[in-house]
Amino acid sequence: MIIYKSNKNWWGDIGHLYRSWTMNKVMRAVLAIGLYTTLACVLQLHFLESVAEMSLGTGVFSLLGVVLSILLVFRTNTAYDRWWEGRQQWGALVNHCRNLAITTAATFPVEFKKEKHQMAVYISNFCIALKEHLREGTRLDELISVTKEEIETYSSKAHIPNHISLQIHLMVERMHRDKIITGEDHLNFKPQLQALLDILGACERIKKTPIPFSYNVYLKIFITAYGLLLPLAMIPEFGYYAIPIVMFIFFAFIGVELMAEEIEDPFGLDCNDLPTGDIAHTIKNNVFEILDERSVIDHRAEREEYTKVF
Repeated sequence: MIIYKSNKNWWGDIGHLYRSWTMNKVMRAVLAIGLYTTLACVLQLHFLESVAEMSLGTGVFSLLGVVLSILLVFRTNTAYDRWWEGRQQWGALVNHCRNLAITTAATFPVEFKKEKHQMAVYISNFCIALKEHLREGTRLDELISVTKEEIETYSSKAHIPNHISLQIHLMVERMHRDKIITGEDHLNFKPQLQALLDILGACERIKKTPIPFSYNVYLKIFITAYGLLLPLAMIPEFGYYAIPIVMFIFFAFIGVELMAEEIEDPFGLDCNDLPTGDIAHTIKNNVFEILDERSVIDHRAEREEYTKVF
């Protein structure tokens, strides 16, 4: 995700555009439509004079542009809603993980340092596994403080965040059965434990339910047809000035569509996707600070190794 301070530097913010893979796609498409319009200008103005006298009329394209704008507004709002819901879910994950860590620190006896450390490991690994689970699948080499036996167990699981959540539940249940925590403490754990799977399910819903395919294809066909036919209406009226005009109009339409397509899946590695890796690190540092006697500095080596993938 591109990090910037809003309303601070107008030209600096514009300078971030070159870092966006989506913007590079937009500029390539605009350049292609510019070349197409240039070729149409040369043919229509110099070789096909009879065709140049025929115009499709800019009024028709004005009406079509209004229809296309309405469709793009719906498309953009739908994509942004998915992006914002994803951010809300990861924000809720931060809060629930902190609450779970604080509840553990407050209810587990002081001498149970090993169990507190293990809980910190489980919570951290749940978040680290979740952010990759929403991409191409969990990478076991990113998980922290796991034994060879645990790696073998995780390798056999199709849904690693689910399994880690189970481990957290089993630890709490074991502490309750052994009467280390009271029944009231056990009830206090339940909302935080349930929230982990609720957030996991919500993120999977966002990931696995994109905009309907027919709507997506229809909008692409509409934009393509509009871009290819627009020069035929603009050239008779504007001549070679139609080239920059068509490019600018096409830049507006295809840019909105491709940006919506980028943020539709907010959990990837595109420039405008959510910084789930950074959020997972924040959670890890927070829970270790709460549950582990070691300071966050002791985990610096683990963090540096983890951040190499970004």
